[in-house]
Amino acid sequence: MQRFFSTDELIKRFKTRSIIAGVLLLLAGLVGIFFPGITSLTLSLFIGWLLIIGGTLNGYYTFKSYNTQWIAWIKPILLVLLGILLLVYPFTGVAAIGLLLIIYFFMDGFAGILFGLEFRPIKGWAWMLLNGIISILIGILFLIGWPFSSIWLVGLLVGISLFIDGVTMMIVGFSIKR
Repeated sequence: MQRFFSTDELIKRFKTRSIIAGVLLLLAGLVGIFFPGITSLTLSLFIGWLLIIGGTLNGYYTFKSYNTQWIAWIKPILLVLLGILLLVYPFTGVAAIGLLLIIYFFMDGFAGILFGLEFRPIKGWAWMLLNGIISILIGILFLIGWPFSSIWLVGLLVGISLFIDGVTMMIVGFSIKR
């Protein structure tokens, strides 16, 4: 039997869950900010386990569906091997994540600068330009110290992102007035 909730009850549940999720994200973000090395390694290990689980599930599917076609085994084998490599060499995984972030920040920075210049007559264009410049500076900071800076920058950036997400969720939850 389907249960229906009133709008007031749904809003109350959303408000409560937003605040709880916000507090948890904020705490996780603080861990990332104050212990960036641990956060970076945890992220690398987590991705390693996800690859192993994904490769195993893909391998099971391949075994049940395409077990006679050797080409179908490439993906699950690569996923499992890559996951094992991340578990055995987590610092290398953090460096790889750092390299991906370097690429991201440069692309984000150039896009931000181009959007800012494109939107120049519109109010607020300078914020877009500033955002692009900051992204490029973060990319340069990452690149100068890479791969060694990855161990603290990856965790710090993930921590800051989680912290901001948590604050946002709490603000949304506390701002609901019903």
